Amino acid sequence: MEGLLLRLSALDADAEAAVRVIAYFDALVERRATPEELVRSTANLAECTAGWSRGAGQTLRTGPGGAPATGDPRPSGSVSLGSGDARVWLERDGGPGPLDDLVLERLAIAARLLATLRRRTVAPDLADPALVELVLAEGEAQEDRARALHLLGLDARWPVRVLAMRSASNSTPEAVAVEVVSASGQRSVRATVIGDAAAVLLQPPPGALPPLPGLREALAEGRGAGAVFALGGSAAPLEARRSWLQARLALRFAVADGPDAVVDHDALGSLALLAEIPAERLAAQPDVVALGELAATAAGALDVEALEAFCRTGSLRQAAAVLHLHHSSVAARLGHVERALGVDLDGPDGRFRARLALVTRRLAQAPGSTPRPRRSTA
Repeated sequence: MEGLLLRLSALDADAEAAVRVIAYFDALVERRATPEELVRSTANLAECTAGWSRGAGQTLRTGPGGAPATGDPRPSGSVSLGSGDARVWLERDGGPGPLDDLVLERLAIAARLLATLRRRTVAPDLADPALVELVLAEGEAQEDRARALHLLGLDARWPVRVLAMRSASNSTPEAVAVEVVSASGQRSVRATVIGDAAAVLLQPPPGALPPLPGLREALAEGRGAGAVFALGGSAAPLEARRSWLQARLALRFAVADGPDAVVDHDALGSLALLAEIPAERLAAQPDVVALGELAATAAGALDVEALEAFCRTGSLRQAAAVLHLHHSSVAARLGHVERALGVDLDGPDGRFRARLALVTRRLAQAPGSTPRPRRSTA
């Protein structure tokens, strides 16, 4: 750093000052400064009043001399921390200084990181989304992943599982994920949005109950209405991306507001291979086309619903109980399906083919594409 500063000072005094600002805040994060120290140090660096609103009425304001600031805040520049009313700001008479934008940017980053480091399961909240994204991104250096995991408070000794979620509500995906995962009993939530789905890093301590029953119970209580979840397999923290890819793949099998609203990739077994087939090929499969044509009418849609219930329960009478119909009515609907597909649902081969057609049709209609890891060329 000293050598870089010497070279920069010979070329550009502003560039040297910018590097000093970055190094200043990095040092505060490294030594895990308290919120009070962070605001006080920022005020001393900027030589003006600095503030940090942490939400819930918690506000820190310090003047350049280190004493608490008085009077109403009059920000000359501010940055939102992306969670509620949380923000940081500077109060400089006469307008912003030449490096105030950089100071505010680094202050905001430091505030988010230090808040993540100091949070201890008091209340579930969003961790820094950028750190979660770094852990799950492709092509990042292992040392960068390790640092992000450390800043997120994850233990390198325990495996992680990644939860993928897609919601049909107007709420932000992170908010829905936090609501449901918190209600499921997880002590802390580290979430971000990647593409069209929310990603949640889970690291239950050894001996903890598996997360799936809690998630299903939370959905049954009416939380996250219309949301679907999929859980990737267990992975070492530095290999969390593998679990994320599995979760994204399994999410294509999920169906909202039903028993399949939460899917476990490990429970899919060989069915997961179907999700590797392009959606257009799945949609063109003759059995899938036949089911689609049948479901295009109101009566045919009820026939397909009967087939779903029959395949899920494995019994005509149990399917009738689920649908609140007489078993003869369900048998009649299944007869329409048999004629449409050309199968015999009384035999194991016919039931397997019908079930496979249902799953294939679901995958062909699922939103989003299947993320694939790059193959090594080595």
